[in-house]
Amino acid sequence: MDAEPKPYRESHLRSLLKALSWRVVATITTGIIAYFVTGEVMVAIVISGIEFASKFIIYYLHERAWQLVPRGTIRQLVKGQTT
Repeated sequence: MDAEPKPYRESHLRSLLKALSWRVVATITTGIIAYFVTGEVMVAIVISGIEFASKFIIYYLHERAWQLVPRGTIRQLVKGQTT
């Protein structure tokens, strides 16, 4: 008997790297917006720092939560509703 292949799961390291790369891009954007709104470099830096730390953690937890949902589950739910 052939064992059924396990579904692909991203590693914790890949999730962390994805969170980090996205946070860098998003935080730079936030810093620029905060500077244009406030006109204060230090305020923009503080806002960006808080935003980076909090959203990095939230994004990572979101990624890991999605790893708990078996692939195809959403598709099956949607197909079930249309029939």
